[in-house]
Amino acid sequence: MINEVPNTQKRIAITFDDGPNPIFTPKILDIFAKVEGKATFFMIGEQIDNYPDIAREVVRQGHEIGNHTYSHVNLTELSPLECLDELKRNENLIQKFTGTKPLVFRPPFLAYDEKTISMLRERSYQMIGALNTDALDWEQPGVDFILSKSRNHVKNGSILIFHDGYGNRSQTIEAVSVLVPELKSQGYELVTVSELLKAIE
Repeated sequence: MINEVPNTQKRIAITFDDGPNPIFTPKILDIFAKVEGKATFFMIGEQIDNYPDIAREVVRQGHEIGNHTYSHVNLTELSPLECLDELKRNENLIQKFTGTKPLVFRPPFLAYDEKTISMLRERSYQMIGALNTDALDWEQPGVDFILSKSRNHVKNGSILIFHDGYGNRSQTIEAVSVLVPELKSQGYELVTVSELLKAIE
């Protein structure tokens, strides 16, 4: 699992899980548009089915969509065939919206095993984690908590995780609305995960 891509350039990849969401995803798009930055959205297939127009808008604005399974299940509890079905159903959906197969994958709950690794390798996915999992934004621990924990992990090549789906994400939106312009003012370029990964090719 890749949590960072060390490199000499001031580049960071900010990611969002569990969308698209009709309330919170558009707010994130606005935040990134103001600084001309790009993000990666690890989307759930069920949510893409529910909000296809938002998925289209994410693509239209030049952001990346990563695979986060079709129904947000713990892959370690499924059979190999069930795992593959979760991956491929969402892959096909994303391909329909973007025209290309997604390149990056994040397992729900960051839970994976040898079966997951083998499946991803066969389908040429990079498995993506993040450095700031201690920010716990999915638990709504407070804006200041999310910010302080995330700032601790800011460096060249960091991958940061936040959530735009499943529940009230207003704390996340507020934290990101502070962090994104802050990073921009510090000279960081906000890029997609796939752009960041090019540093190790």
